[in-house]
Amino acid sequence: MRALILRFDSPMMSFGSAVVDHHGFTDVFPAVSMLTGMIGNALGWHHDSFDLLQSLQTRIDFAARWDVRPRKAVDYHTVDLNSPKMTAPGWTTRGEAEHRGGGAAAKHGTHQRYRHYLVDGLMTVALGLAGDGYPDLDTVRRALETPTRPLFIGRKTCLPARPLLDPINPIIDGPDLLTILKTVPVWDREGVPQQTPGRMLACWTPREKEDVRGENRLVFDLRDWRNQLPAGSRWRREGMIGG
Repeated sequence: MRALILRFDSPMMSFGSAVVDHHGFTDVFPAVSMLTGMIGNALGWHHDSFDLLQSLQTRIDFAARWDVRPRKAVDYHTVDLNSPKMTAPGWTTRGEAEHRGGGAAAKHGTHQRYRHYLVDGLMTVALGLAGDGYPDLDTVRRALETPTRPLFIGRKTCLPARPLLDPINPIIDGPDLLTILKTVPVWDREGVPQQTPGRMLACWTPREKEDVRGENRLVFDLRDWRNQLPAGSRWRREGMIGG
């Protein structure tokens, strides 16, 4: 199979997890729905491109590892939704008015938020697409090279510090995604290949004959794009590789 090799490098990353009260937590690894949205954004799709997003989500598979383990940080902030600048429509770089959604409680008053982030980490991802259909892997590659809109890693504040595609080998062939991931050079903090990398925390889709020690976890990282709701789960295996 073929896989796109992505390098997630950003001062802050956030892989959406369960929201509890005012806390927006982050998972340790990306969600399938997050990768779907990132690719859709690069291709210029919109939130109402329901069928395209849903079809793409069913085809995405990936393996990921932390080349540089991040540390956790929590951002506390407040927003006064009664201020004039918040009640007036905003304008985006696309020249379209952007209004706040939600009920009355979401549009007024002072809100407190705690946003959880992964800081100063560097992750490598081997991303594959199952079956035929649009887009294919080469189309995704071109979209990530010249995205229609700015890309981010999780939240809009998490801008990448470097292009997402591996600059040397953006596409690699191999028997499966984990095997492909193991062949990709491990980077240090500056993006230089390490000669003697240590053990790295990784995730991948469980295989029938598993030869890597790890733990299977049920994760809820799929989305119903038409109704804009979390919907669906899958098994993810996590363990240490390399070293």
